[in-house]
Amino acid sequence: MEGKPVHVELPAKDSARSKEFYGSLFGWKFESFAEADYHMTQFSDQLGGAVFGTESGETSPRVYFSVADIDGARARVSELGGSAEEKSPVPGMGWYAACKDTEGTSFHLWQSDQAAA
Repeated sequence: MEGKPVHVELPAKDSARSKEFYGSLFGWKFESFAEADYHMTQFSDQLGGAVFGTESGETSPRVYFSVADIDGARARVSELGGSAEEKSPVPGMGWYAACKDTEGTSFHLWQSDQAAA
């Protein structure tokens, strides 16, 4: 379904402490992704999430919404007065693009594509 939330990322100054917090609070189980300080969990069959380490001071969750055509969705964001960055690949999984709506609220677009390089 287009526009459905599919992934939520939670920034953390201390990802180990954050994993312990959410794991204890909700029973989430985490799996590390690649060599990065990025730890994924699955909320349901269709919604996943992650805790990731950051030193930028970022504290707001990142929400990813599914789209069938990321290039078309990026163009539509701009047409509607928002802004969209270039898409970036997650190899073997898909494409994402950081965006802002007309109020300056950040969100991300996600297109699944196992051929993403």
